[in-house]
Amino acid sequence: MNIAVILAGGVGSRFGASLPKQFLRLAGKYIIEYTIDVFEQNDNINEICIVANEEFFEKYKEIVEKNRYKKVKKIISGGKTRQDSSYSAIKEYEDNPECNLIFHDAVRPFVSHRIINDTIKALDKYNAVDVAIPTADTIIEVENDVIKSIPERSKLKRGQTPQAFKLETIKNAYEKFYADKTAGTFTDDCGLVKYYLDEPIFVVNGEETNIKITYPADLLFAEKIIQLKSVEIENKDLNLKEKVLVVFGGSSGIGKEIVGLAEKSGAKVFSFSRREGYDLRDKESIKTALNEVFEKEKKIDFIINTAGVLIKKNLKDLNEDEIEEQIDINLKSSILTAKYAVNYLQEGSMILFFTSSSYTRGRAGYSVYSATKAGIVNLTQALAEEFLNDGIRVNCINPARTLTPMRIKNFGKEPKDTLLDAKYVALKSLEVLSSEITGQVIDIKKGM
Repeated sequence: MNIAVILAGGVGSRFGASLPKQFLRLAGKYIIEYTIDVFEQNDNINEICIVANEEFFEKYKEIVEKNRYKKVKKIISGGKTRQDSSYSAIKEYEDNPECNLIFHDAVRPFVSHRIINDTIKALDKYNAVDVAIPTADTIIEVENDVIKSIPERSKLKRGQTPQAFKLETIKNAYEKFYADKTAGTFTDDCGLVKYYLDEPIFVVNGEETNIKITYPADLLFAEKIIQLKSVEIENKDLNLKEKVLVVFGGSSGIGKEIVGLAEKSGAKVFSFSRREGYDLRDKESIKTALNEVFEKEKKIDFIINTAGVLIKKNLKDLNEDEIEEQIDINLKSSILTAKYAVNYLQEGSMILFFTSSSYTRGRAGYSVYSATKAGIVNLTQALAEEFLNDGIRVNCINPARTLTPMRIKNFGKEPKDTLLDAKYVALKSLEVLSSEITGQVIDIKKGM
């Protein structure tokens, strides 16, 4: 049993905030919500325990209820020090000696599923696991403002979390620590294990984005990470039988493949596009399409908007109609889709948009297209928060270069082995509908 222990006992003294750092907001969400989200969504985590100051128990309970977290089973009191908080979790689970404890900082919200999975896998062979990244800077040891030594940089790494242990291992280390009347100061749990036990500690590769938000400047970096953040989902079974699926832009490319695969999976699929007589730049067309489906089926489970247009020209060469067409189809149609979709969707439903890798950096030759795709990401993240209390999830797909008629029109013939197959992108997109995630950019890459 793998239990994520989220250490949330800090008071934000170094940040200078009146509330603990984990209650500061990033893109509208508490930092702690991002942290819990990752462990909640990870298939290898069985349970979550939050170690916190009792003063904020009710606030944590509200967060758990609002987000419908299923894995958060315990909220327990921490202590004056990090060691006291960790030990509280150890004592809480000491009757379950076969479990693994995965300790993680509450204010380290961008830990990836890869890090979590690698950490848990390492526990198959080791009893203690750390996470660290190489240091890019030279580290110097200073005494009285004078360099005492300069350790060899190649042997130095910067520690992160999670840190994971077999329960009996970390419990043994802590018992020795509390019995030691001359115990020194330890900044993390691995340091304590290293000092008191003859136990090898395996190091999993961390990531630069797995930052700990400690100082106000860290929030600036964190905001940028959120803006560019993407995920990859693990393979999911298509569970679409009797589901009602609306696809805007379903007559060509990825949209057409989505329609075909969804129908084979038992979904009731309705496709709307310009070729089928629906202008997605017009709100009345979108409202009519949604109402037609709802009148017939009495429900809509999923809405996917794959409609997109790329006109590959420098801005100075685009006429106003070409500019408006890209903005209206790529961005405005998604905004209108979401606006009117809420009248028909219910708890557990999802809206799925499509972005492009150009959202991370504008590309010369398709500046308007890049701008609209960046807009899709911001729209997704904002609406996921707006629709959270309604139980409506909002995500967007970010496929790598894909073989579609639109791409061929703009880039000509390219080696097929350098492009994703549209049917593969459709399959991975439909798998997202079975996930619990919201507000995410889902990367679909070649070789997944």
